[in-house]
Amino acid sequence: MFSCGKRREQRGEDLYTSVHAMAIRSTVVDMEPTKHVPLQRPQQQRKHSVFDGEILKSELKSIGVKPLHVLTIWTYVLRHVDTEAHDVPGLPHAAVEMVKEKFSTLTSQVLTQQTSADGSTTKLLIRLQSGQSVEAVIMRHDAGAGKYAGGPRQGGPRATLCVSSQVGCQMGCTFCATGTMGLKGNLSAGEILEQLVHASRITPIRNIVFMGMGEPLNNYKSVVEAASAMTGRCFSLSPTHITISTVGVVPRILSLPNDLPGVNLAISLHAPTQELRSQIVPTSRAYPLHKLMAASIFYQKTSGRSVLVEYVMLAGINDSEEVAKELGELLKDQKVVVNLIPYNPITTSTFKPTSQEDCTHFQRILRENYGLRTTIRQEMGQDINSACGQLVVAQTPKPPASSLLHVVDIEELCKA
Repeated sequence: MFSCGKRREQRGEDLYTSVHAMAIRSTVVDMEPTKHVPLQRPQQQRKHSVFDGEILKSELKSIGVKPLHVLTIWTYVLRHVDTEAHDVPGLPHAAVEMVKEKFSTLTSQVLTQQTSADGSTTKLLIRLQSGQSVEAVIMRHDAGAGKYAGGPRQGGPRATLCVSSQVGCQMGCTFCATGTMGLKGNLSAGEILEQLVHASRITPIRNIVFMGMGEPLNNYKSVVEAASAMTGRCFSLSPTHITISTVGVVPRILSLPNDLPGVNLAISLHAPTQELRSQIVPTSRAYPLHKLMAASIFYQKTSGRSVLVEYVMLAGINDSEEVAKELGELLKDQKVVVNLIPYNPITTSTFKPTSQEDCTHFQRILRENYGLRTTIRQEMGQDINSACGQLVVAQTPKPPASSLLHVVDIEELCKA
């Protein structure tokens, strides 16, 4: 499952599925309720996740135990699924008693897992010890399928995990189901990492995208801690295999290259002008477009990596030829990749998806007129409401099925 102390070997030209809890449109759903879900702990008995590393280090230091035992605990519990953290061999007696009293190996439980009809996508409904729930999505892809640059693709089966960073979201994007929940709370670093632990028990995870429920940069401390742990000795993911998406929290974008060097940044833009963007993303009034663009350029120059620009296509709103040219003018000469996202209908919105023909025309303008690398995102998991913008604990009805398209992986798009 995990190989602590050994970083996974990087492979060239890894190309597979991109992103943001997006998943494959199909027709039959496999629902598997998870067995033996314990009753909710009373409020006064809540414990920290053992994967809240900074808290665990602090508690160990307070009793005179070296913080290096965090790695000892993580290494053992990741390799021994049914072991409680306080039962890890070799811990000092004082640490055993403290960990038993204050920490639990897993504070969350997978309530249900739904798999799309073609098996490419699995959505996990995860209950936190607070009683609230979040969703995480596993997306599978064969990196060796098809051709690239006229020859065979390198690599084999890959899996990306889309994680949530908050319960609900306060950003209020008008096309997104998660925004209808409002913000219910922030996840701790341990609760974010537990999503990876749960998913890894289903399939090995190679890539992480912070594109689930919530605005990651509004829960900055926990996201930075969790992402740092993911690239550490126990989880051993490459920083370049982690993508953090934001609506545009400018001060945090400026901090990100220093706090998480090597990770990818994705910006949910959705409009080329401040006026139009304010209608689609109401919170963009706090960070006007010109400041967001300045922050994006700073990130490009500081990190040396491209920024992924996410752009949901809304029929009659932001998909015209004129708007395409405005977007081209805004982004030309920048180190960006534009990812056009077909809109996934939700019951709380009157928006309609842009036709495939109009998406292709929009893409052609950006590519041919402005030289911008532009892709159209493959949507995965619409049949289980796990596609982009559909994550919400109160589920919406299933949209109709449609055909599978192929796109490249986010982490490959953002390479320098």
